[in-house]
Amino acid sequence: MIAELRARDPLLFWAGALMILLFVVVTLLSISDNRLILGINPWIKPMKFLASITIFLWTTAWFMPETEPDLVRRALVRWTITSAMLIEIALIIMQAARGTTSHFNESTQFDLAVFNIMGIMITVSTIAMMLFLWILRRDSPSARAGYIWGVRLGVGLFVVASWLGFTMVANSGHAIPGPDGGPGLPFVNWSVEMGDLRTAHFFGMHAMQALPLLGFVLDRTLGDDQPSDFIPTARNVVIASGILWLVVTGALLSIALLGRPVMAL
Repeated sequence: MIAELRARDPLLFWAGALMILLFVVVTLLSISDNRLILGINPWIKPMKFLASITIFLWTTAWFMPETEPDLVRRALVRWTITSAMLIEIALIIMQAARGTTSHFNESTQFDLAVFNIMGIMITVSTIAMMLFLWILRRDSPSARAGYIWGVRLGVGLFVVASWLGFTMVANSGHAIPGPDGGPGLPFVNWSVEMGDLRTAHFFGMHAMQALPLLGFVLDRTLGDDQPSDFIPTARNVVIASGILWLVVTGALLSIALLGRPVMAL
């Protein structure tokens, strides 16, 4: 699978491999660092972003052949998201090394500039993924209709969830109604006492992996031929699942906005 991923898109593959290498480095740094930022080790945030960015880059790399023959727009997408993610993670690691927060940090002009650049990188990357969604449009071979629709809907929900990230910017933090920090779930650190906007953001973004995988499985079980009105096609099940995923993402956002933790579900 690794060789196949590298063949599908070498640039995104090697960018993801670099993220894994950095993940190992910051994990080792976390072992010997006794500092705390908002109650947790400063390297936890870079670790979370390195894992998330690796999944994002490698998932996009896997989907890239579906954009052929639109090679010019395809190159624009891959170079834009690679550049944006490298700048984003470099700034997050730098702030962790400085012993301060990377997000919502307006304590100095420098920290504010860092946060603004990070916001620009995420915006640019999200716009690139909107272009990616556009070039994913094509005829759906019936044998792969579930998978192709899973890719489209997964990327679409990823874009929606990316824009949801700006609710955190408007709130100047993750938590509602109090400040960030305090008890949270292991590693992800979602608040167990207040609403946390990261929950809907996380759930929506990972439709990009779940829906194509669902479509892949359904193509091999249901197929896209409808033998009777009582047996749905792979494509229709994936579309219904995408709508349900969007509803759940909206529900998670609403719960967070009401100030209730995900543990209340």
